[in-house]
Amino acid sequence: MMKTTGLANAVAGQPAFTGCAAALKARSLADGESHSVSFGANKIHYVTVGRGRNTLLFVHCWAGNLSFWREQVPALSDQARLVLIDLPGHGHSDKLPAEYSMDYFAGAVLAVMHDAGVDKAALVGHSMGGPVIYRVYKQAPEKVAALVVVDGFLRRPRVTPGQAEEFIARFRTPEYRENTRQFFGSMFPVPGTEALRNRVLSEMLVTPQRVMLGAMEGMFGPDQPDWDLKPVNVPVLVINAKGPMWDADGKNYVRSLSPQTDYCVMEGVGHWLMLERPAEFNALLTDMLRKFGLIEK
Repeated sequence: MMKTTGLANAVAGQPAFTGCAAALKARSLADGESHSVSFGANKIHYVTVGRGRNTLLFVHCWAGNLSFWREQVPALSDQARLVLIDLPGHGHSDKLPAEYSMDYFAGAVLAVMHDAGVDKAALVGHSMGGPVIYRVYKQAPEKVAALVVVDGFLRRPRVTPGQAEEFIARFRTPEYRENTRQFFGSMFPVPGTEALRNRVLSEMLVTPQRVMLGAMEGMFGPDQPDWDLKPVNVPVLVINAKGPMWDADGKNYVRSLSPQTDYCVMEGVGHWLMLERPAEFNALLTDMLRKFGLIEK
């Protein structure tokens, strides 16, 4: 275990605080401690920051990395211990050949929890992070205090195998980088988010093609295990960007999953809502977590 310096400064884009100044300012990702844990042949990188009786564990999106949660650290690190993970093949984790399925990612999350000494945590997943945390619950429900889904699927889209293959195939071609730029670039529809879009896309495109493709196959391949979220015994909290994917049927489905649910929609944001309007997102997330006793009051 080591105190992060260059690594965290690079991903957070700001210097670490030291001495008395740290007590006067909100903690940032640069204040975290960087760790790695073995998971099969891979080393999984994660960062811990903050304090509190409760733990929040953050899981990023497809082709993302833990720095995509950088705006949430200052808002929550004085109310809970935060664990932010680079999934296998992503960020500063190893990128060795593997079957990058949702169950494989879930196993890595559980390895991180064990290494970090986390008995139980509220799991926060953005986009593909949603299916990952559902599989964590499936594998070890006793380790999960709540499932928090940020603009992520709760069940696989109802498409034919042919439609699924047509979508996945765009990441199998030599043009996968341009296809990624076009598809995910369209998820920043709000004017003024161009610089953020370019930064997010540049970080996503560092991810190896085999990881991108494996993860897409893990999410949407018809031969992959079903990761749909079934009724659970923990709170299910959802924050979505307003859009055609999230309709009344989806909201009713959320309500059917647990006796403890909350559902919010942010307007005027794209898929990376926690980076586009972090103050508004953090206020919604904090209220939800407090409502269910998942952070300090």
